[in-house]
Amino acid sequence: MAGRNNGRGLECLVVDLNTQRDFCHSNGAAPVSNLEPLSIALRHMTAWVRRNYAPVVSSIESHRWCDLSDSGQPLCCLDGTPGQQKLEYTLLPKRSWIEADNTLWCPLDVFHTYQQAIFRKHTDDLLSNPKADRLFTQIYANEFILYGISAEGSVKALALGLLARGKKVTVVMDACGYWSNATADLAFRQIGAKGAELVTVPALLKRRLSRRIRYSTREADANGNGHAAGNGSNGRSGHTKPVRLTLRLSGSSRSDSIRPAKSRESRNGKGA
Repeated sequence: MAGRNNGRGLECLVVDLNTQRDFCHSNGAAPVSNLEPLSIALRHMTAWVRRNYAPVVSSIESHRWCDLSDSGQPLCCLDGTPGQQKLEYTLLPKRSWIEADNTLWCPLDVFHTYQQAIFRKHTDDLLSNPKADRLFTQIYANEFILYGISAEGSVKALALGLLARGKKVTVVMDACGYWSNATADLAFRQIGAKGAELVTVPALLKRRLSRRIRYSTREADANGNGHAAGNGSNGRSGHTKPVRLTLRLSGSSRSDSIRPAKSRESRNGKGA
């Protein structure tokens, strides 16, 4: 099963939802109402993740200019705008963008190489992205720690979805942004009633993960899914170097290497 390390699953998987400029800056298109305390909480959460080398799944809202909300109003986090970008301090050095391409293929061993996997989503529910749904369904983690924006929207939807799959869910309440305090409070009570653990940032900061993941230093070929670096505002994800994959053939003691196929010009001696 995905996410196992020497027969053991991940101790926890942190899920960072929609920590983007449109929501987390005072001059954004739709800043949350608890912006000031949330900004402090998000920095504490990122510091905890870095200190414990915890694997992270992140999501960003991604909308086209012609998209409208349920109320008929224009949406924020539009593709190609600065407001769609994630907050810089929430981007980890070893990160991978898992782009939608009308397939269900997803690198289930992404956390062997990268600490952060980032998905785009077009609705409140991250599980509406088929690749994210597959990753969350098949990955083995003892606990899913959720925070981000918004408590009454994306956090609630993902928490209930994971609980329905029998996962252990922890929600960091004061690291969740919201536009309505009353609606967020109701969402937390609904999540807690379904079995999720509700904690605060100070309580989480006292925890220390017992196992630190050592992420591989090799380059990985993601075939368009799993590009490193970038912030995603321009719809591109950076570039990766081609790799040499080594396969061990069953029943044989030798290893065969898969190399990129040479072009016709190269075979004929005409290439560079």
